[in-house]
Amino acid sequence: MRLLLLQARDADDPMRENEIAAFARVIGCPVDGISVLDVLTEEITAARLAETDVVLIGGSGHYSACGGEPWLARTLDGLRLIHQRHQPMFASCWGFQALARALGGQVRNDRRRAEVGTHPLQLTDAGRADPLFGRLPDPFIAQMGHEDHVITLPPDAVHLAASENVPHQAYTFADRPIYATQFHAELSADDLRKRIRSYPEYLKLLTGLTFEEFCEQTQETPECAQLVPRFLSLLETGALPG
Repeated sequence: MRLLLLQARDADDPMRENEIAAFARVIGCPVDGISVLDVLTEEITAARLAETDVVLIGGSGHYSACGGEPWLARTLDGLRLIHQRHQPMFASCWGFQALARALGGQVRNDRRRAEVGTHPLQLTDAGRADPLFGRLPDPFIAQMGHEDHVITLPPDAVHLAASENVPHQAYTFADRPIYATQFHAELSADDLRKRIRSYPEYLKLLTGLTFEEFCEQTQETPECAQLVPRFLSLLETGALPG
């Protein structure tokens, strides 16, 4: 498959390459098997999407989906285009928030509901019946790192999962091969530790933990790591709506 990763990260962000490597690892493809589009400087065009089978989105470093920057407005237009085209997409964290905002949902910054580390989530009834999420244990654990959260889902979204602190953790669409997760299905425990080491102020501000304490609490999430490759497998077999 021709994979395109949308990134909203500064050129000197050390997690740019880590993010590509994380997606490549869970998918089981070489790093150079994933093309990258930098949404800070590039536009999501129909021509680029026509050359793409599956769109991926991860986190965003220091950027919020709540902002009003010109690049973000342009990117939200691109996400609406992906939705209109029924383009297969798996979006996590910032991608989850940006897509929700693009399609009429609401995103808010609320540090009281910030989640950093490995957290438990529960499936909704729709999640238990979903071809992708229905194979997860209930509850399941996932890697988190956010202070923005979606307070209202897009009108046509199907709610799949929740955590104790943040009710909207995953959604899909009944007629489109698009999934979005607040959590990071692509990250291992080691990946998350690398993220936190790169953004130390984030850990202190949101958790009050030392890095060593954070590392002790972080767990592996092998069931969650199957979501992206299972998504691609379901696409290949035609098991998802088109």
